[in-house]
Amino acid sequence: MGKLEVTIKSEIVRLAKREMRKTSVPLGRDVRLLKSTVSQLRKTVTALERFAAHQQKELSKREIRLEAPPEEIKNARFSPGLIQSLRKRLGITQKELAILAGVTVGAAHLWETGKFLPSGEKRGAIVALRKLRRREVRELLDQKRARKTGT
Repeated sequence: MGKLEVTIKSEIVRLAKREMRKTSVPLGRDVRLLKSTVSQLRKTVTALERFAAHQQKELSKREIRLEAPPEEIKNARFSPGLIQSLRKRLGITQKELAILAGVTVGAAHLWETGKFLPSGEKRGAIVALRKLRRREVRELLDQKRARKTGT
């Protein structure tokens, strides 16, 4: 009887191992495949993060220049009302206008009151501001403030 018990027991163990292998081998393959997929995805994400950081750095380097062609500057009309309406259309304060044009707040105020008119490159800055939209002006202001604070 002892031999029969050992034989049955060994057969049961063999069949149990066989059934376990049927289940575990495909799972092992799936796990290896998933690990390789996750590894590839990590590499891709890392590469994309590097690319995004590089692009962000390039964008931060690129500055919106407030320049206009000489013909446009020469033909541009300037009046206190036009400067004030430009400022209102862009949704900026006199201080922000002064920052954008590179002058003092007092100079921007004097432009709007009509005591002085912009000259030289300041005229070019005002002409260039006419072509910008609110969002672009906000981005430009943020850039100028970031440069001023050194961040």
